[in-house]
Amino acid sequence: MDGGLGPGLRVLGRAVRDEPVTFAIATAGSAVFAITSVGYAYVVGGVVGRVAVPALAAGWVGVGTLALAAGAILAVAGVKVAGIFGRRLGAASMQFALQARYRRAVTRRYLELPLHWHRRHATGTLLSNANADVEATWYPIGPFPLAVGTLVMLVAAVVSLLLVDWVLALVGLALIPALFGINVGYSRFVVGRVTRAQQLRAELSAIAHESFDGALTVKTLGREAQETARFADRSGELRDAMISVGRVRGLFDPVLDMLPGLGTLVVLVVGAVRMRQGAVSLADVVSVAFLFTVLALPLRAIGWVLAELPRSAAGWRRVQAVLSATDDMAYGARRSTAAGPAVLHFDKVSFGYADGKVLDEVSLEVPAGQVVALVGPTGAGKSTVAALAARLLDPTAGRILLDGVDLRELTAGTLAASVALVPQLPFVFDDAVRDNIGLDRDGIDDEAAWAALRVAQADGFVAALPSGLSTVVGERGSTLSGGERQRLTLARALAGRPRLLILDDATSAVDPLVEAAILAGLRGGTGRSGSTGGCSVLVVAHRRATIALADRVVYLTGGRVIASGTHDQLLASIRGYAELVTAYERAETGAAGADRDQLGADPVELA
Repeated sequence: MDGGLGPGLRVLGRAVRDEPVTFAIATAGSAVFAITSVGYAYVVGGVVGRVAVPALAAGWVGVGTLALAAGAILAVAGVKVAGIFGRRLGAASMQFALQARYRRAVTRRYLELPLHWHRRHATGTLLSNANADVEATWYPIGPFPLAVGTLVMLVAAVVSLLLVDWVLALVGLALIPALFGINVGYSRFVVGRVTRAQQLRAELSAIAHESFDGALTVKTLGREAQETARFADRSGELRDAMISVGRVRGLFDPVLDMLPGLGTLVVLVVGAVRMRQGAVSLADVVSVAFLFTVLALPLRAIGWVLAELPRSAAGWRRVQAVLSATDDMAYGARRSTAAGPAVLHFDKVSFGYADGKVLDEVSLEVPAGQVVALVGPTGAGKSTVAALAARLLDPTAGRILLDGVDLRELTAGTLAASVALVPQLPFVFDDAVRDNIGLDRDGIDDEAAWAALRVAQADGFVAALPSGLSTVVGERGSTLSGGERQRLTLARALAGRPRLLILDDATSAVDPLVEAAILAGLRGGTGRSGSTGGCSVLVVAHRRATIALADRVVYLTGGRVIASGTHDQLLASIRGYAELVTAYERAETGAAGADRDQLGADPVELA
């Protein structure tokens, strides 16, 4: 089969395999509906030929005869209603169950895939995959059981027609190839247009998500009109694509609607001729004509299914692109029940993205219970080191060891329990503070949440919130300041009691005094003096005050470790390091000197 018809039928086959029980219920209801529809046509024909016509000729009709005729019609109609109920209930249950299952499957796959896969795909496209594409894939399931029942009806109709008259049966048989021929032609014309429309839906969703997510930038730079125009342009493309689909369907639908009416007309003409020849009776002609009228809706159901198959196939291809993604990050089988601070060791680790190498044979160590600061200029690879240490990425060469075990050998659960990363950009859920900290993890009650908040220097502002831990903080923590969001995400990491804590410039929005208190709190465990007690800490740092609090400093530039040692040692021996960590102080001193020069040179300006 061509276009989207063959792939679309394969999608329907998968639906039947995934939901056999609901499909059986819906199909059984549809079959009952189909058979009773055929039976209803012959009951009506019999009532007209054997009750109505004789009554008109005689001028009267017996009450018993009328009751029998009415009872027959009502009995068949009652069974038909039961079939309709079963068909619709089963079809709706099947469609919505499939949509829910595959939305969950797509979302679960998103969470399984590593960070570098997500970086290659726009968020709007991913949202479209999980919503619009899943919906499009299973949209034909609604009329599908009715279409299957229609096939039963067509078989029953053809058999009954053959029993009545072979000439009238030929009229019915001619409808079937005509129906499928029209749909094959439709599929060929529409499949490219539907695929393009699905792609544009994803692109439009991506633009909308980007505009809304960057609302602050859009408003502060006065780019509302430009963003509206960008959205309008892509919306216009989608409109044109859908209109193109509509044009093709506009030609297809009237032809399909015409088939049953044309069949009825031909049956009346041929039936009149056959009546004159004595081959059939008036009841037979009425029954067959009414049967073609009854076939109109079911034939449309076949049309609805076949018309949606190209769109279904396009949606399925996009859903499958996610479900069949092969960039999985495999985990090992090693478990660990070790307690206390962990030792992190980078052994000649190299890593590169598609556009080039970022790290080149980086070796460093975070000893148990110590704070190690990672310092370097912008683009040195510090955040990449942090991501590798949390195993969001795997190195292209070298090994990363936690207590002497390669991270790739650990189970996902062990890694999550042992290592916590607090990123540069804090993410807060639109939920209560309590739920943002706990995230449904075992063992994190209110007492543990408050303990983590105290270490993160966040207990004060949380206590001042209207409902304390129960306060809902808004989408992305919109009701909190940047520093409050950072401290909340730090508390979330600490609540899990990690053995290794990675701070990727995670206190940049916090003032230096609070930052110093946070690091002091991390050191204030039950361990020896100068240790964090509960965990080791790798901190990506820029501020001199933060760096000075670390036990050791690793200086990274150009993707290579240039030196490591204490802050004072590097300050005295590494010129690039000294220039980097004193840059802010020199800039502030220079600005203050410039202000003094300006005040002395032109005091009149102050007046």
